[in-house]
Amino acid sequence: MNKRGSKSIKMPLRGIATKNLSVLVSSLVLLILASLLLIRNIGENRASSLTFPKHDLNRPVLENINGKEVLSQIPDSPKAVLFLAHGCNGRALNFWDKSPDCPNCIGLPEERQIVLEALSRRFAVIAVSSDGRCWSFGEERLIVKYVIREWVDKNKLERVPLVSLGASSGGYFVSVLATDLKFSSIVLMIAEGLFDRIDIPNHYPPTLFVHMPKDLVRNKKIKEYMQVLGSKGVDVVEIKCLEFPLSPTLLSDRVAGLNETISSELYALFQNKGFIDAKGYMKSDGRATRWKEALKGSGIDFPDNSLLNHIQEELNLAFAYHEMTSLQSEDIFNWFESHVA
Repeated sequence: MNKRGSKSIKMPLRGIATKNLSVLVSSLVLLILASLLLIRNIGENRASSLTFPKHDLNRPVLENINGKEVLSQIPDSPKAVLFLAHGCNGRALNFWDKSPDCPNCIGLPEERQIVLEALSRRFAVIAVSSDGRCWSFGEERLIVKYVIREWVDKNKLERVPLVSLGASSGGYFVSVLATDLKFSSIVLMIAEGLFDRIDIPNHYPPTLFVHMPKDLVRNKKIKEYMQVLGSKGVDVVEIKCLEFPLSPTLLSDRVAGLNETISSELYALFQNKGFIDAKGYMKSDGRATRWKEALKGSGIDFPDNSLLNHIQEELNLAFAYHEMTSLQSEDIFNWFESHVA
């Protein structure tokens, strides 16, 4: 069982040199006030870390390359290219908001936030939809390899590093694709990879596992594969994602288009139905919680049924068993940047 908690934050002490006692006292007072303000700001940031900034995602370019649905967006002066591989039942459309240029885009909360973080760090982003419900690892792998190279060449991005993030089935796919394409580094999210089915080459890229240790089987495999990769000289690190409690405004903070009133009503419904404990933690995975049925008979004036999947994603994430997550975006992109030549 994983312990709930937060990391401590170490603050460096700054020396103060002075030849005058009054200056020393004044400086100490100012330092104390500044420290208190810094501590307050850190507390506010940590408390609001589950809140998304209220930004609109700019319009992507939607195109078909070699029969593949491809969405992309390029910031000014990109310093790297990020290839995103969705999980089962996903599509590239999940990563961008609905817009006139992409009327079928969905903009799921976690996916869109990863793209926003990428663009803010000047990463060009390309996402491709799989042919089937999940990714396959034969011919489709070769097609995607061609699609990425074609897109990179067309946009004159051959000289910037290429990185990748794949979630679940997409993580398996990226673990194999990394034997075909030269990635500076990769992130395998809620996926242990297919390292028992591939020959790991000497040039295999640095690999970051972002996973949820509640999934005991996958957690065990990741530990095993980290040892395998390490023995091959691959730089390998893991980030563990733990559960967190719901709050009355969590869903409105993280789901665009959902207001605080509806969010609070949903929270009260989950309390009344026993879906969450006294501290707000989900008692079961969101997929196993019959919250949609409860919503139908609740009398809540729900604004848009298209948001149900967005809420489902956040409930899954709160339980922390198997879901796409943007909560570790800062660490993920620090990882990418640390391996960009």
